[in-house]
Amino acid sequence: MGNRLSKIATRTGDRGETGLGDGSRVSKSSERIHAIGEVDELNSWVGLLRAELTGDDELQPLLHQIQHDLFDLGGELSVPGFNALNEALLTDIENQLEILNDTLPPLKDFILPGGSRAASLAHMVRTVCRRAERALVALTEHEDISGLSLQYLNRLSDLMFVMARVLARRDNGQEVLWQSRYQKKDQ
Repeated sequence: MGNRLSKIATRTGDRGETGLGDGSRVSKSSERIHAIGEVDELNSWVGLLRAELTGDDELQPLLHQIQHDLFDLGGELSVPGFNALNEALLTDIENQLEILNDTLPPLKDFILPGGSRAASLAHMVRTVCRRAERALVALTEHEDISGLSLQYLNRLSDLMFVMARVLARRDNGQEVLWQSRYQKKDQ
């Protein structure tokens, strides 16, 4: 692949517009650009989670692939009518979700984000993923986008919840269970 960006400061966005992959220009406040930005932020959070884990961590390959998938999703959003994702992505995410979930005890209580720094970062990825999903839903109210992109983000947020649980329990760590201040202590 050749160089795609030889000049970064193009000044073409100085008036509040940006170019899409199909050559059209849209306002930087458009719902499409908002959704692209949310997916970009999500990818950055995944990168931060990866940086928290050791290089040989068993979750690294999965997180690495997720970053590439999110970049593909961003590409799909930047070219109206283009589809970059496929059904195999959903199958992969669902398989990984099942594998990780099988290592955990059944969830009997609500859990709070925390338990470890890595677990907390996985929860951040999960919540930003949900925000990106909401941005895509808003975009679908005005434009056609692939339903697969919504499904992918929905499954990804589930995967990140389970991954946060796995990370919180590592090295004899614990998940942080929610306790209402109004709940009786002996219940």
